[in-house]
Amino acid sequence: MEANTLIPVRRSPGIQEFSPGDTVRVGMRVREGDRERVQVFQGVVIRVKGRAPGTTLTVRRVSYGIGIERTFPLYSPLLERVEVIRRGDVRQANLYYLRGRYGRAARIKERAWTKGRKPSPETTTEEQPEAEQEE
Repeated sequence: MEANTLIPVRRSPGIQEFSPGDTVRVGMRVREGDRERVQVFQGVVIRVKGRAPGTTLTVRRVSYGIGIERTFPLYSPLLERVEVIRRGDVRQANLYYLRGRYGRAARIKERAWTKGRKPSPETTTEEQPEAEQEE
């Protein structure tokens, strides 16, 4: 028996669609004494693991020359938001190879299209589709 069939579990509405390689800003609620605040962690998504309530995402950033990875449960009530800063163009689902790289070698190209809609070879950067020219 699945736990999510007994208890309805929903993702927070502040979570945008993202994929490995994207640079995201994750906001988690942190309780300090009697105060509660949102702590932000920004970095590259190197892994999305699991399905439904057990889904986690691992975000990596380099701070003062030291690589820091943090894993967030996606369905946690403490997860305030996940906003995509930049879309990355990668070919792998798990970007563990970034652990051994730093500086320019650790860069990820920016994706020039949205999911499901790749630019056609005929369309160049100067030519826009007719629907976008009318706006």
